[in-house]
Amino acid sequence: MADNKNQKQSQINIELDESIADGIYSNLAIINHSVSEFVVDFVNIMPGRPKSKVKSRIILTPQHAKRLLKALNDNVSRFEAAHGEIKDYEQPPIPMNFGPTGEA
Repeated sequence: MADNKNQKQSQINIELDESIADGIYSNLAIINHSVSEFVVDFVNIMPGRPKSKVKSRIILTPQHAKRLLKALNDNVSRFEAAHGEIKDYEQPPIPMNFGPTGEA
């Protein structure tokens, strides 16, 4: 009975706003870091368009960045176990002057 009570106390109520629920498509992530944070910029690059904008920016502590890495690895492994290997197709290199630069 005590375990059930602890479970209820540790639950977090997370709301998903309608404007966020649709998500934002991204086919490029630019990652920069400083001593205290990781900055992940999500970009949507379209063929034939020479300019793109950052669609979303997520700022994480180093500890949360490592947890995100582990969670992505776990989820990719489970996805591949169910659906087969995800093929990593060769991408043309992105110019080094493309995108924002990291600062802290």
